[in-house]
Amino acid sequence: MDIDLARTFLEIVRTGSFMAAAERLHVTQTTVTARIHNLEGQLGCRLFIRNRSGARLTDNGQRFAGHASQLVTTWEAARRELPLPEGTEELIALGGEISLWNPLLSGWLKALRTQTPSLAIRAEVGERQTLGKKLEQGALDAALVHQPDYWPGIQVEQLLEEKLVLVRNPSRPEPYIYVDWGEAFRHQHDTALPQHARASLSTDLGPLAIQYLLDIGGSGYFRTRVAQPHLDRGELELVPHSPEFGYPVYLIYSRNNGSPRLEKTLATLRETVLVNEDWTIA
Repeated sequence: MDIDLARTFLEIVRTGSFMAAAERLHVTQTTVTARIHNLEGQLGCRLFIRNRSGARLTDNGQRFAGHASQLVTTWEAARRELPLPEGTEELIALGGEISLWNPLLSGWLKALRTQTPSLAIRAEVGERQTLGKKLEQGALDAALVHQPDYWPGIQVEQLLEEKLVLVRNPSRPEPYIYVDWGEAFRHQHDTALPQHARASLSTDLGPLAIQYLLDIGGSGYFRTRVAQPHLDRGELELVPHSPEFGYPVYLIYSRNNGSPRLEKTLATLRETVLVNEDWTIA
């Protein structure tokens, strides 16, 4: 079976419609429809029921979802691991959101190199949606994210509990900086603080915003582990009576990948998190 058929099927499952899947795959909707018709012809059953609101899986489609995910995962793993770098025995591909590379992803990589020097490691940093898609397609073995997406076969494990708190520069508390921590944060923030829903200064990169606060002044929401050293030194202060927002860290990986290599890699991450209690994530 053409692996693109399975990828297209999974993209429709993820997005909920043929049109959205076509946009994500950068093909026409006609191409998506033709691929699904081809797939349904090969399997001898209908996989989707289409209506005005999108597409939903039939019973056979639900049964095929796990197989499709496993097909893509196996193919991508084969492409990634052949041939292995010289002097290595296995390869693991890991990912993390931009805000999680330091020190969480970095600490994970260091521990893996120390414990398993024969393991080839490929690490990448990117946006949540991109990491999730690569994980689903088998191009990644595991990833660290803040807001996981769900699809058939994914395993989601909360790794750390984090909070977003409002802090300010004591000597120069203005302006308010809108730090965009994702869709869930935006919804909660704009509901709780409608006066700050439109800010004259906004960014989606925490390290940039907190450096601005320290150098120029202002206030904004940051992770507790980031803000705490600056609070201890008196460089920043908490804004009293301000709402706090949850911002946990999740580990995501495929339930279909039960390899001993991945299990050992995930165990190394869990041990690293336990040993290093102060994860100052910038």
